[in-house]
Amino acid sequence: MARGAFTLRIDTDERVALETLSKIEKRPMNQLVNEAIKAYLNRRGEKERSLETNLERLRAYRRRDPGFKKAIAAFVEAEATLQDPLEGEPIKGRIVDGRLEPVGPVQSRIRELLGA
Repeated sequence: MARGAFTLRIDTDERVALETLSKIEKRPMNQLVNEAIKAYLNRRGEKERSLETNLERLRAYRRRDPGFKKAIAAFVEAEATLQDPLEGEPIKGRIVDGRLEPVGPVQSRIRELLGA
């Protein structure tokens, strides 16, 4: 593979640490930087593979239920057959500190006039 040179700007502390590591390992700084870059790129590759796996799972789910027809049918079935104790009954009042407080006389009269 062809190699190309480029300028890399790093902070002084990292440069000193790299020089020290180069002396300890008796290897050029360039080689250490190349290894670090390759390790970083491989780690990013693992994340990409994980994303690809999740995307494939989503696509497989969509193939099993195109247009979410089964999911929609299940929702419609539940709405049509299961009992909803509050269905069709407006709640009059407001929730304060987790409790329902009834509306005042003015609000009640306005709702009555509006048919709400």
